[in-house]
Amino acid sequence: MSKSSNGVLLVVEDDAGLQRQLKWFFDEYQVVFAGDKASAIKQLRRYTPDVVVLDLGLPPHPNDVDVGLETLTELVGLSPGVKVIVVTGNNDREAAVKAIGLGAYDFYLKPFEDEILKLIVNRAFRVRELERENERLLSIGQSAVFEGIIGTSEAINSVNRLVEKVAPVDANVLILGESGTGKELVARAVHNLSGRRGEPFVAINCAAIPETLLESELFGYEKGAFTGAVRQTPGKIERADGGTLFLDEIGDLPQPLQAKLLRFIQERTIERVGGREEIVVDIRLVCATHRNLRELIKTGEFREDLYYRLSEVVIDIPPLRERHGDAILLAKYFLQKYSHEYKKKIGGFSKEAIQSIEAYPWPGNVRELENKIKRAVIMSDSGIIDAEDLELDRGKIDLPFNLREVRANAERTAILRALAYTDRNIARAAEVLGISRPTLYDLMKKLNITTD
Repeated sequence: MSKSSNGVLLVVEDDAGLQRQLKWFFDEYQVVFAGDKASAIKQLRRYTPDVVVLDLGLPPHPNDVDVGLETLTELVGLSPGVKVIVVTGNNDREAAVKAIGLGAYDFYLKPFEDEILKLIVNRAFRVRELERENERLLSIGQSAVFEGIIGTSEAINSVNRLVEKVAPVDANVLILGESGTGKELVARAVHNLSGRRGEPFVAINCAAIPETLLESELFGYEKGAFTGAVRQTPGKIERADGGTLFLDEIGDLPQPLQAKLLRFIQERTIERVGGREEIVVDIRLVCATHRNLRELIKTGEFREDLYYRLSEVVIDIPPLRERHGDAILLAKYFLQKYSHEYKKKIGGFSKEAIQSIEAYPWPGNVRELENKIKRAVIMSDSGIIDAEDLELDRGKIDLPFNLREVRANAERTAILRALAYTDRNIARAAEVLGISRPTLYDLMKKLNITTD
């Protein structure tokens, strides 16, 4: 295999002796060199490397990291996918952590240990290779079963595990959650993991259609059933035959239609509006609502017998404020998505932007986060999203009073933040937290945190 096929490694280092040493040591890659900021940008444009090893001490001020950090920001801004490994002195850990906040993939502290640096570089190439494969799959229209359900928190992992268990079984599913939590994404995941995945997934929002039109939308109508019915038209239920029908905002379904839906669930047959023929339909029914159906039952707004038919399995999606660490992962995902869509070269978030994302309570949940990131990408004129670009106010978050619970929650939150911040790299997370790797492993075991 040729060196070029293994990837291009750009080394930004002004020491000629060290350049020769690194060229020999990384002989499996196509290694190109730059000695200052200007030549680094030139080599990036010429060779489009996958990985960059960047010494932060660059001329004309090799004892100062400012030029190196400026070079990092420009490299990431010009090529958001590039993996930059920054190298700095052993006494300048603060600069290394700052570089991570500016979009660096990893850092390495001098003096050099060839094998460790090689391990970091090889891993960076492997991560970039996996990212390219994901991009390739996305470009040919492949979609993951859990597409859009992003996170590593225990709260969202519990939802995913429940989806995996219930999807193969043809039970009715009721999805609960605040607006913007991703109820339709979960419904699609249930469909994609079921035996009906090759059949239609038909969605209808019960709150978005006037009551006078909703019945014909659901059940269809015969020609001449009402003014304007010029031809026979199947409804959403018929169109979902063999697949999955998703009724969003089921709590807003009018009572007359609640009775008709209940009859369909019991009989599995429908009659179109204006028709007399019973039509057999085979569907998987998934419903969702942000409303409290039990309270609606008490006030007589929702049928209790329908509720029990719909809620054979209940999936409760947690709000984003309870998904510790997930806001950063989602923000990175949306940044990559909209940077690509709008052809913007944005490398990441500033440290202040990350702090704002973590502090904000996200009352609008994932939908609000997506909208904020989308707007920030559109309005951004630089290679980094700053706190001002997000336009967020720090929210108030309620905490428990029990000291042991407060401590456990704080430790869990800090670890999940560090893991999200470092892309689940244990060594870097321990560094950010200021503890040893064995201590971090012990805490993760105690708090039941995994890196899956």
